[in-house]
Amino acid sequence: MISNVTPTIKYIGVDDTTLDLFESQYIIPNGISYNSYLIMDEKIAIMDTADKRKSEEWFANLEEGLEGRTPDYLIVQHMEPDHAGNIATLLAEYPNLKIVASAKAIQMLPQFFEETNFEGRTVAVKEGETLNLGGHTLQFFMAPMVHWPEVMVTYDQADKILFSADGFGKFGALSYEEDWACEARRYYFNICGKYGAQVQALLKKAATLDIACICPLHGPILQENLDYYIGLYDTWSKYEVETEGVFIAYASIHGGTKKAAEKMAEILREKGASKVSLADLSRDDMAEAVEDAFRMGKLIVAAASYDADVFPPMHDFLHHLKLKAYQKRRVGVIENGSWAPCAGRIMKGMLEEMKAIEIVEPMVTIRSAMKQGDIPALEALAEAILR
Repeated sequence: MISNVTPTIKYIGVDDTTLDLFESQYIIPNGISYNSYLIMDEKIAIMDTADKRKSEEWFANLEEGLEGRTPDYLIVQHMEPDHAGNIATLLAEYPNLKIVASAKAIQMLPQFFEETNFEGRTVAVKEGETLNLGGHTLQFFMAPMVHWPEVMVTYDQADKILFSADGFGKFGALSYEEDWACEARRYYFNICGKYGAQVQALLKKAATLDIACICPLHGPILQENLDYYIGLYDTWSKYEVETEGVFIAYASIHGGTKKAAEKMAEILREKGASKVSLADLSRDDMAEAVEDAFRMGKLIVAAASYDADVFPPMHDFLHHLKLKAYQKRRVGVIENGSWAPCAGRIMKGMLEEMKAIEIVEPMVTIRSAMKQGDIPALEALAEAILR
């Protein structure tokens, strides 16, 4: 559905409510939006395209938005196929169209569109360079590794709009109304989480601009209370604690480890923990578990031993945390084993590979099922992690 961002800038993006997994791994119960924008001026610029899944709908929006005019430029901020999927078709439709992008993005174009001849049809822009459309002047800022190396963002000097590429995006189609922070946080830590330093670099550039509106490539346009959104991005990209509390992630085979994790949650609440949440790594959304681990300042991992290692759902979780640069957190460990407990050693080893992780003692060992005799050790760990 087309809508006006300003009198001369139109939203021409599309919702995708039938896709089950974003990037073939992230559950999106409320879909995803592929955002695209149209700047109508003496010269016309299209801001990114959309996923090929929605080509027909996107081209219909583009045609309606153009009102019979011919576009002059396609600004490519990000080459990921959910935004760049229609580049080749668009060039075929408009032979005089010029692609404006970073040099890295232009280098990538033939990788995705082998049969398209891009010679003479691209304009590589550098940091701070501008493109004048008439009333609008677009200024480009490189944002490498937020979250691909070719990414750039675009600032419209006329309307004070930051076209932020994947930055400030969220899961969820625009046709669904939901809290921004929850799905934006899950999106951020799973998509951009590894690249906190690069996000910080982009935020420093953004701080030099007078921004009245943020137009991301996924999720709603942000026009009010921008300090709130930017403040969250600052916290997330510094790997700072957003919510004081303890997140307990457990991987249980027959229920013994689950009971120990639930007892730990009960003890923590009794001892005054401000917030305690649990995740069953065998059943709950892994991306949400990663989100909660980053959101809170303290983590307790509880897992069964398995094949002289750790139960795979926990291994998967810790691997995800390492991939996303989990850091600056206090972590407690609970292991379970019927004859040769080894999960604790494996979990500690994986945690020690992460940056600035404090492993809190004592580690608790459960033998098959939690017993009354295990409770003092759980209480000791609870007291230690809450200090």
